Amino acid sequence: MPGEKVLVTGSSGFIGSHVADVLEERDYQVILFDAVPSKYKTNTQEEYIGDLLNPDDIAKAMKNCQYVFHFAAQADINSSSEDPTKTIHNNIIGTQNILEMARKTSVKRVLFASTIYVYSELGSFYRVSKQACEKIIEEYQREFDLDYTILRFGSLYGPRANDFNAIRSFLIHAIKEKKIIRRGDGEELREYIHVKDAARLSVVALDEKHKNKHLIITGNQQIKVKDLLTMIREIFNGEIEIKFDLEDKLHHYEITPYSFKPQVAQKITSDTFYDLGQGILDLLYDLEMEMNKGNGGKSIGLRKRKNEIC
Repeated sequence: MPGEKVLVTGSSGFIGSHVADVLEERDYQVILFDAVPSKYKTNTQEEYIGDLLNPDDIAKAMKNCQYVFHFAAQADINSSSEDPTKTIHNNIIGTQNILEMARKTSVKRVLFASTIYVYSELGSFYRVSKQACEKIIEEYQREFDLDYTILRFGSLYGPRANDFNAIRSFLIHAIKEKKIIRRGDGEELREYIHVKDAARLSVVALDEKHKNKHLIITGNQQIKVKDLLTMIREIFNGEIEIKFDLEDKLHHYEITPYSFKPQVAQKITSDTFYDLGQGILDLLYDLEMEMNKGNGGKSIGLRKRKNEIC
């Protein structure tokens, strides 16, 4: 309910910062928790800097909170493959610390950021950590009556993404190198969802009907990666070279992630959502401003095409 206190872990990050914004718009009291200060913190949001592996830090931030959105995690699949120990500590032990503190306090429900990779055998230790967390969360509900909602996100894009985000990475390479190299053959299917749409749906999940449910949050527009790259090349007036690296090892699914059977999930959708082409163009403008501000670089000259993609 509006007015209640909500903790957002990973609040300086991509999806976490947007969820904090939506919660504030809906008149919740927003508490931020992360290892680093958030660049997106507002004057009405309270912030705690701490470590997920330190229960005392969590306890201070969680005090008197009714809900917890848990986004803090190692989210890069390639990094998780390179450093499984860090991934297991941050993602699994960190989540267990959140759950343990939540069951001892006033928290009504934990909303956990998972991934559609839980259906797959791909995704390296990132996927494994999310599968493990889902099972631990379900067991906490059975053993301690701590309610949850599991949010299985698909492919996100939009402002505030890290450089390992696929669409952001494509655009950065297009701007800087006039070339995009994609692992695989580009036949992979994705349902990209704008981060602002995903954030709104995450907050909708606070509704009581989503208690102890597993929700899928993906886009409404299915597209092959090679077609997405063609769209980007057209935005750049055909001046971008696209290459596919067929020999590079992939940790990512191609047509579908579904090969493993976790708890059945419902897909949660919205009547209004960002069009993929317009969302990419808006993100490109944000990147242009970011780069120009940082180094006084030359404009990439795309603003005149703002209304050409819809």
